[in-house]
Amino acid sequence: MPQKRFQIRLIPTLAMLLCLAMFTYLGLWQSGKGDRLAQELAQRAERSQLGPTVVTGQLLDAQTAQDAPFTVVGTYDVEHQIFLDNRQENDQPGVHVITPLKIEGSETRILINRGWVGWTLGRTVLPVVATPEGRVTITGIANVPSTKRFFLMPDHPEAQAKLWSRIDVARFAQQIGHPLQPVVLQQTGGDAPDTLVRHWAPPEDRVGMHRGYAFQWFGMAAALLLFYGFAMFRKGGAA
Repeated sequence: MPQKRFQIRLIPTLAMLLCLAMFTYLGLWQSGKGDRLAQELAQRAERSQLGPTVVTGQLLDAQTAQDAPFTVVGTYDVEHQIFLDNRQENDQPGVHVITPLKIEGSETRILINRGWVGWTLGRTVLPVVATPEGRVTITGIANVPSTKRFFLMPDHPEAQAKLWSRIDVARFAQQIGHPLQPVVLQQTGGDAPDTLVRHWAPPEDRVGMHRGYAFQWFGMAAALLLFYGFAMFRKGGAA
């Protein structure tokens, strides 16, 4: 009766090693990304417990400021206020009110997302929002606007000059003509005598997602080794 034995073949072995290296690399990459995100979330949670940091005219580092609490003193620049389109609250369409704040003691501005308001008079008429005059103190959570764009989707001019589809910090800075902080402060407190709705989503926790991807890649690597061993064993010649 012929016996089967394990026999290494060059081309299948090289292909297996290449795929094994790729699967292992992708698993380590996803695992490392999950660990870095977990560390960032822990640092942000720890920083939040220390209370808000005062924003001055010195520009912040966007990456370290993300999701951190800040407080700022200044005066609103209503002339350059815009509305961020396609924002919903309880399934109702509306906009976010974005107003630059001139930081006290400097020429630097910071964008304040003051909250949500609905289309009370329809999309052809921008909402009328009361803005505090004079010196105000604002507290909030820093958010770095995304620079991602939809693939093959060019920017289209807005239907109204004050109605933007997304926040473009560079564009805003050019229009204002003054230094602009690289973050938007999502207002949570301070001087706000208005009826704007301020419900901000918590920081997205994608640690589990990346670790799940890592498990899948490592699992594929293990399955590949098992399949390779079984295939090479069956392809052995007779004793």
